[in-house]
Amino acid sequence: MSPRQAAELARFLRPAIADERVLAALASIPRERFVPKSEQARAYANVALPIGSGQTISQPLVVARMLEILALRPSDRVLDVGTGSGYHAALLSLLADHVYTVERHPDLTETARHVLDELGIDNVTFRVGDGWEGWPEEAPFDAINVAAATGDTMPEALERQLADQGRLVAPVGSANQRLTLTRRVGRRLVHRQLEPVQFVPLVHGTAG
Repeated sequence: MSPRQAAELARFLRPAIADERVLAALASIPRERFVPKSEQARAYANVALPIGSGQTISQPLVVARMLEILALRPSDRVLDVGTGSGYHAALLSLLADHVYTVERHPDLTETARHVLDELGIDNVTFRVGDGWEGWPEEAPFDAINVAAATGDTMPEALERQLADQGRLVAPVGSANQRLTLTRRVGRRLVHRQLEPVQFVPLVHGTAG
């Protein structure tokens, strides 16, 4: 691990990120552990990087913004849709009580599980499954993070799995995506569109 590089990344993002807990988490997690060896020289650049299976590890600024938008509390139970490299789940694990993370690619799930085990992170539960369906057996969730674009409509299953006052952040849109915050207030869902982003699509089903 390079603690200096992780700390420098957090300092670089400080002008755009106000949540000190998010910045501390970024400074604590070694991003190079979540990218292929061929990409490790760019692990702390503010860019998205390929991780295999047609997936990417998101740009650090976007990851940090999604964490900040969720306004996580130490007691929160969080659903993470689209495990990918496991980097987002690792950061969530430092900000919440427990993380349930779903990924459609078994190989990515196993790699992420191995990295988190090696880092001593023990409050993340993994599942290979269809992110569109969430994790109904563990619902409701205080927060839901969706790390893939949902298209023009949010999956209803994820909205149903939000606890009262729960927050869901996801890239919504097709050609033009925006981070969107959804909050449950009793039986109502309140949506707020935020900045433009570009994510790979959230695909139905599981991979072979």
